[in-house]
Amino acid sequence: MQLTKEKFKERFERKLDDYFENDIKHASNSELCAALSAVVRDGYAPQWRRTRISETHEGNKQIYYFSIEFLPGTLLKSNLLNLGWLKTVREALKEMGLDLDTIAAAEPDMALGNGGLGRLAAAFMDSLASLGYTGNGNGIRYKYGLFKQKFVDGYQKELPNDWLKDDHWEVRRESKAVPVRFGGKVEMVDDDGWLTPRYEGERVVQAVPYDIAVVGYKDGITNTLRLWDAEIPPQDELKYPTIADRRKVEDLTSILYPDDSNYEGLLLRLKQEYFFVSAGLQSILNYFIKDLKQTDFRKLPEYVAVHINDTHPAMAVAELMRLLVDEHRVDWDTAWKITVQTMSYTNHTIMAEALEKWDLSMMQDLLPRIVQIITEIDRRFVESLKGKTSDDVIERTRIIKNGRVHMAHLAIIGSHSINGVAALHTQLLETDVLKDFYELYPKRFNNKTNGIVLRRWLQIANPELSDLLDQTIGTKWRDDSNEMLKFENFYHDTKTLNRLEEIKLDNKKKLAKFIKKETGIEVDPTAIFDVQIKRLHAYKRQTLKLLHILKLYQDLKNGIDHPKRVVIFAAKAAPSYVFAKQIIKVINETANMINNDPDIHGKLKVVFLENYNVSLAERIIPAADVSEQISTTTKEASGTSNMKLMANGALTVATMDGANIEIKDEVGEDNIFSFGLNKDQVYKYYADKSYHPRNIYENDPVLRDTIDSLKEVPNCNGEPQALVNNFLSDNEEFLVLADFEAYLAAQKAVKATWAQKWIWYQMSLVNIAHSERFDVDKTIQRYAQDIWHLKKLHIEKTK
Repeated sequence: MQLTKEKFKERFERKLDDYFENDIKHASNSELCAALSAVVRDGYAPQWRRTRISETHEGNKQIYYFSIEFLPGTLLKSNLLNLGWLKTVREALKEMGLDLDTIAAAEPDMALGNGGLGRLAAAFMDSLASLGYTGNGNGIRYKYGLFKQKFVDGYQKELPNDWLKDDHWEVRRESKAVPVRFGGKVEMVDDDGWLTPRYEGERVVQAVPYDIAVVGYKDGITNTLRLWDAEIPPQDELKYPTIADRRKVEDLTSILYPDDSNYEGLLLRLKQEYFFVSAGLQSILNYFIKDLKQTDFRKLPEYVAVHINDTHPAMAVAELMRLLVDEHRVDWDTAWKITVQTMSYTNHTIMAEALEKWDLSMMQDLLPRIVQIITEIDRRFVESLKGKTSDDVIERTRIIKNGRVHMAHLAIIGSHSINGVAALHTQLLETDVLKDFYELYPKRFNNKTNGIVLRRWLQIANPELSDLLDQTIGTKWRDDSNEMLKFENFYHDTKTLNRLEEIKLDNKKKLAKFIKKETGIEVDPTAIFDVQIKRLHAYKRQTLKLLHILKLYQDLKNGIDHPKRVVIFAAKAAPSYVFAKQIIKVINETANMINNDPDIHGKLKVVFLENYNVSLAERIIPAADVSEQISTTTKEASGTSNMKLMANGALTVATMDGANIEIKDEVGEDNIFSFGLNKDQVYKYYADKSYHPRNIYENDPVLRDTIDSLKEVPNCNGEPQALVNNFLSDNEEFLVLADFEAYLAAQKAVKATWAQKWIWYQMSLVNIAHSERFDVDKTIQRYAQDIWHLKKLHIEKTK
């Protein structure tokens, strides 16, 4: 729908008056944001309606993306961009004496995810709509979502994140509510020759969907992200007479990732996983029957694809079998064929702890019928392999063993496609982690390297860089990222390189101002902005960066000069992850020590920004000079912050892990700072248990001095020693000290290149140009063609 500045101003002022009986001069930023969001909703509502009508009319196959996390960040500017209104609205607001960025800052981030998993899911939703495919997200409407992070005396403290109080986008659809059963007992009874479950003593929760529009980029298509909330069924209200009783139901969807260090937290997490899977699949089958008027469930895979994003939704395999066999009386063999053809699974990790395994007795108590079905799937799987492979392979690949249910195994056995998310990751799945399954089902395995929404990370997060691309290569790149490769033609253009440097400095000044406001720390925008932003986990090795900081600090104290550097961290640690929280404490106290030492004359600053989320990333990434991607090789499945930072012109310091390998392949080894052990060296250490870090410590005086200085970080309560003990423990899993020397060499190369600004910004330009390789639209095209087999929806755009 076309929008002029005059029409916008009229609608905006009317919404402000209707909602708040207020005018522009007296309205708060929150009120302005709400009114602006209402104008945007009116803009996409007609195409959302038309999209749903066209879906049913055309009957195209739809993808339903099941994910425990979605992390869209804020939606106001994203929706404006995708509607084609961003420039018009920005200019109109400026004429009214208002600033879009200031207004948009009043919108809270949707607290529906933790990191890369959720951000990828949100990116996929954006891309599906923007490419014209019918795609639906299916997740949980967390009332508080992931916690709000605060630092108190350097320690992470977790607070509720009450993001919903200012949400402007969701639509409650009570008419689409479905029941979800928990607990009780179940027995199979004969019903006219069909074994049917009879439930006794179960608790029924009403799953109510809240829909959020996913606006496609200038194509008139608006898809749906459906999030489920838990409510008490109206007919059962007398069973919950007190507030405490009601909270038992409502708390089901309160927080993302309940504390799994105790039984209650584990039980709640399991309950969440079944809740959104069951609700989502019931919704899909209701659509198949009522809207598409289908009664032959053998046709379900022609209309529906269900994607299992990591292991959290793996119960979708068993739940679809339950619905088909129990509710719709499809015979087991037919139902299983339908299920496998419908389901596909993305593995996001090779970390053993992330491949979920549930205690069988816990699952039995909570989901007795699901356990019966999983047991039968497991029995038939074992029977199907007898005489075809060894007993050892059968035992290693079965779903239930040693009293635990292996969710990745359920997802693999019940899906027609299993993919990794970077070339190395998929290779490791096929040759190591899931080798037995790969040998059983070689045709099911494939790679789909992750991607990012370049539209957002350039046009919204870095408008100055977007304008430079317009001026040099034209505007077609905004619709076709392949055009960005033309930017490399300006490799020797002095004007372009100078402008790149100016844009970076401007973004750094903005971030420096934000850092001063949030932390009180003054940083120099002309310094190297060295950035490591991601979830806090030992394998991501924020600890290796910490050791580098201490080495730089020692050098400066000893009169060895380095260019000014600001090291910026942003990360959350899981509440029960003690070691990660110890790392945060040590980094914060190291920062206090360095930032307040007058002897180094401000040559080194360390900043740890609280409460990392998408909005904070949008501030940091355009200002980054150096992108730290230093996970232990073989541990990072893909990474997406590496792609976002690359697109914004940061130079990557990288192990050859995850998608770093593909970034290096794309930009060339001269435009990345690679270092560290390769996968074969890492696996050799693991195989022969020959990694003895104490020997490295004792024979490397530089490393020894650095480690010893860690012990001297003040204002701690044993946390530095805990890190030291970890570093020096025999066969320490993440090989921090093994990569220390190589990491220092890579940083020496960073220092040398920084001194040659012409070369630095040539490298930056190459990275920007080749970030087109990681446009999520290309990733989704491969999913749509190779796995989901989707056709594009054709509807007329609004005029």
